[in-house]
Amino acid sequence: MRASEKLAVIDRIARELQSRFTYSDIDIYLAEFGVAKPTEVVANSKWVYSKEALKKAPTITITKILDDLGLEHLQVRHDLRVPPRNWCDTQMFRLFISHIAKHKDRATRLKDCLFAYAISGFVAHEDIHPTLEWQKEIERALFTMDAFLAIHTPGFKDSFWTQQEIGFAVGRGVKIISPPRCLRWVG
Repeated sequence: MRASEKLAVIDRIARELQSRFTYSDIDIYLAEFGVAKPTEVVANSKWVYSKEALKKAPTITITKILDDLGLEHLQVRHDLRVPPRNWCDTQMFRLFISHIAKHKDRATRLKDCLFAYAISGFVAHEDIHPTLEWQKEIERALFTMDAFLAIHTPGFKDSFWTQQEIGFAVGRGVKIISPPRCLRWVG
């Protein structure tokens, strides 16, 4: 779980605890998971109190609390937290390059050019190995990308797949790069 995801999950758990329990019930509940009472809380808020208690809790504990509260839908399936094969052993910046199949050559050229700048691009038509399931590998890339780039070539806006990818990037809140219309993708 990425740090930003963990913060969002802690926030959601804290809001749930605030709505369900009193302060002493929160203490009792969190103690069941080995989470100590917070020592210094400056606000008079069960939400802030709960966040303070949870901020040093291990990810596995946070996951167990999510499950116990019935909030498991907030979790990303573990298999999707694993990056796609071409990103498994990289410390480079991970850029998802969204494109339509007709222009996969342009996406591949862009990916190759960015590599010199420590940017590892993901181009579905290039990076998914024939034996791997396409949708799962694309989802893994979407869940583990650092940013998203949309190559707006003719037909891009009409593609169901590219629209889904854009929606996913918006939902994750990652940086979205969309070159201006005046930029021509020469082939």
